[in-house]
Amino acid sequence: MKYFPPSELLINEDGSIFHLHLKPEQLADNVILVGDPGRVATVASYFDSQECSVSNREFKGITGTYKSKRITVVSTGIGTDNIDIVLNELDALANIDLEKRTEKSEFRQLNIVRIGTSGAMQPEIPLGSFLISEKSLGFDGLLSFYAGRDKVCDLDFEEAFKKHVDWNPKLASPYVVDNDKELIERIGKNDMLKGVTISANGFYGPQGRVLRLDLHDSHLNDKIESFRHNGYKITNFEMESSAIAGLSKLMGHKAMTVCCIIANRRIESANTNYQPQIEKLIQLVLDRI
Repeated sequence: MKYFPPSELLINEDGSIFHLHLKPEQLADNVILVGDPGRVATVASYFDSQECSVSNREFKGITGTYKSKRITVVSTGIGTDNIDIVLNELDALANIDLEKRTEKSEFRQLNIVRIGTSGAMQPEIPLGSFLISEKSLGFDGLLSFYAGRDKVCDLDFEEAFKKHVDWNPKLASPYVVDNDKELIERIGKNDMLKGVTISANGFYGPQGRVLRLDLHDSHLNDKIESFRHNGYKITNFEMESSAIAGLSKLMGHKAMTVCCIIANRRIESANTNYQPQIEKLIQLVLDRI
């Protein structure tokens, strides 16, 4: 039986997991991830009842019940590095006995849905629309630190993308992972857009934004927009979905990302008053998860 020493699995004195400060009994099977800690309270405001509320750094978690469904909502902060923390600790809460520091004999599968905001990469995608990531393409390189990376990735898509954009070999090699099909059908139904989402490892240069620093490849976003592979095209940029999809698939959990489009990078438009649309998306996910 695999044993996890204190240096590898950090547990707080109260028995909670190190960063998230959640205890195993406080984790529901249905998990909603949001980036902004302030958005956790927005999601939980729709719960019929709340069991617990914990907070540490950018990680805030509330577990409660919505229409007889037990749900945990957790904030991740920004970036796939934070997702590495959140996904590993959620999986540990579900599948490791924290007292004995050993893996549980029975696997517990989680349903994980990220609700986020995103910028569109195709001119026809309207502001305020809801877009589900069928595939997530990571610029961050995170998944390559884990064994089994190639088994859960779309290798043909990766190679076609790198060739099309003339990928800089000094950067981490992109990885492409499918989001869970059953969750996509359940959450998306027929009233949400679907596409391929890039998870960038930064908000400015990695997404093609130029302030005082010039870009290594000023035409990368043009090449991203024109890329096509087996009927797919790149639809939007955000910063977390690739790690959620990849780590969940490696661990055996079901995961997907759905974003509200608040900007369109190709026609240089944006809507900063997107809160009503986010609240509508939250209610749809709560009803369908």
